[in-house]
Amino acid sequence: MDGFGSRHDLARSLAEGEEAKVEYVELFFDLVFVFAVTQISHFLLGHLSVLGAFQSAFLLLAVWWVWVFTAWVTNWMDPQRTAVKFLLFVLMLAGLVLSSSLPEAFEDHGLAFAAAYVFMQVGRSFFMIWALRNHDPDNFRNFLRITQWLVLSGIFWLAGAFAEGEKRFAIWIAALAIEYASPALRFWTPWNGASSTADWDIEGGHMAERSALFVIIALGESVLVTGATVAEMEWNGSVVAAFLVSFLGTVAMWWLYFNIGAGKARHNIEHADDPGRIARVAYTYLPVMLIAGIVVGAVADEVVLAHPVGRHADLSAILVILGGPALYVTGNMLFKRISFGRLPLSHIAGLGLFVVLATASPALGPLPLSAFATTILILVAVWENVSLRSGRDR
Repeated sequence: MDGFGSRHDLARSLAEGEEAKVEYVELFFDLVFVFAVTQISHFLLGHLSVLGAFQSAFLLLAVWWVWVFTAWVTNWMDPQRTAVKFLLFVLMLAGLVLSSSLPEAFEDHGLAFAAAYVFMQVGRSFFMIWALRNHDPDNFRNFLRITQWLVLSGIFWLAGAFAEGEKRFAIWIAALAIEYASPALRFWTPWNGASSTADWDIEGGHMAERSALFVIIALGESVLVTGATVAEMEWNGSVVAAFLVSFLGTVAMWWLYFNIGAGKARHNIEHADDPGRIARVAYTYLPVMLIAGIVVGAVADEVVLAHPVGRHADLSAILVILGGPALYVTGNMLFKRISFGRLPLSHIAGLGLFVVLATASPALGPLPLSAFATTILILVAVWENVSLRSGRDR
């Protein structure tokens, strides 16, 4: 037995028909990302510009990527084993540094952000090489490939930290592009070839639940931001109305994903012939669009609460008020297309209604515009629910 590898098999051990549970330590790990999502929404609120939008999207993509790679690891590894718990605690500490550095990632805290990110990505992969070497040859080779890709991107991350301004952003975009391209390219390397999704023997129910929990994190952050904002304001009719619209919008977002999508998708991936192929798209790439919609929607709620009554909404307000819900509906539509093999007509119609609302938005104030956007979300949710109950599944 090789001295470098773990003597004990740290993989989850499941009996026939048993499902992998989400363990408490995984939920504890997720707490860091509640903070991260809050930081990103505050960053976007303070940088409502084209550049600010791109930078916020970039930070969200990075935070999601470091989280989802960890979710894949805990899908294979048993979080009840001491070594795996220790890994998660170390990643939590690095994640706290990462989250704390987000507001100044493009300024003074660039090195802290990049170093924490690279440490989490590469360190986790080296742990997996150590854990798998003596016990799972196929997944061991898979993580050899993954580690090579992450080391390559890590060079760009650290190089960008020593650059400034637009140059830093450009180098970091290249680093993140390398990481996002790698699963689609099946982590191909000249030395070890490519991985196969059939080799990614995941527990589909666990992966679905972990993804759903991150959506809950984002929705929870939206509720917290709204509550904290209202608590500091003088309550009047317009503030109360904006608060109710915000709450109804959050409920509609929950309904769109959890009432039908999450449960059916979980069932489908659990019974799929190649769950790794579905998970690569449905639970690796697509959820970040849902999270982005929730984050932008939370920013819109703060904007509306700050100025609910006005002659008309300005361009930045229009973009966040309509952009958040539209992103969320689009993400749900694509998620259901991958999971169920169809595009829901209700979601397509909803996006059409957002286009119509966008044409009328310059004449509307922030609160009426937000109310109309929330109404569209509710209509889409009700349409989908009624049509599925009637058996049309559209």
